[in-house]
Amino acid sequence: MNLSTPKHLGAFALALLLSNAAHAEFWTTDELVKGFNEVSAQIDRGELTGAESSLAAMRGRTEANDVRIEQYQRELAGAYLRQGQQQLSAGNASAAAASLAKAKPYIAKAPSLKAQYEKSLAATTAASAPAPAAKPVAVAAPLAKPAPTAEEIAARRAEAERREREAAALAEKKAAQKKAADEKAAQAERDAEAKRLADATPRAQLIDPNAASSEIAMPMLDAQDRESLRTLLDAVAADVVAFNCAVRVEVRESKDYPFVAALLSARIKKLNPGLVPQLSPSLKPDQVPRLVLSPQAKG
Repeated sequence: MNLSTPKHLGAFALALLLSNAAHAEFWTTDELVKGFNEVSAQIDRGELTGAESSLAAMRGRTEANDVRIEQYQRELAGAYLRQGQQQLSAGNASAAAASLAKAKPYIAKAPSLKAQYEKSLAATTAASAPAPAAKPVAVAAPLAKPAPTAEEIAARRAEAERREREAAALAEKKAAQKKAADEKAAQAERDAEAKRLADATPRAQLIDPNAASSEIAMPMLDAQDRESLRTLLDAVAADVVAFNCAVRVEVRESKDYPFVAALLSARIKKLNPGLVPQLSPSLKPDQVPRLVLSPQAKG
């Protein structure tokens, strides 16, 4: 295609800008995926304060309606809730209350956790409340509940550690699954981009685009097989448009040139109305009719 006019130069520049913009959008998307992966990894490692900071930073880099922000807020709510439940099971009510307080801002984004949150909060409040003052009675006070033995304390600690190990293993499994899914999605995006670029590259049907010229025989012109001639010229027109070819029409008789030129020009115009065909006649009485296509430099 001839791009020597200002109009064509402008179209070429616009196409280049759009291509650059598409690549920029691809790499920006890739960086956001890495950022969200880091937030997920921090949650899985139990670095919840760091995950909150990272998520706050990601909020400033994404659109206001990006659903991934709420997704990780729900994950934070669940992580803080599990942490509070584990601390409560270990008998640390104050730490559990602190964890549940950190979960509170995110519970609204995770309605399915609300019932568990409220139950854990009530249990933590009850465990933290001071014992009511004993009312004076005339009879002797009942014996105090015996303190747990060393074996009972050790058993509770072992149970809490077992639950923490199970939670850590589950979190590690989820992180591995999420990483694999993210890598699969990123590879799918790369494959789609490669296919788009491949589809955009023109493919020759009859000529060698790297040769200075290619010869295409037209024996059907001698045989007056017009159907075959039209089929051949369909493919020739596609190569002319794709590679901006000049065409020399070599025929036995001068009357054949206008006929072939008209058929070929109509097909070229159908594919690219703005392209002016570069056709030239050549009289070769002793030669089988043929077309000689010469790709022209685009610019």
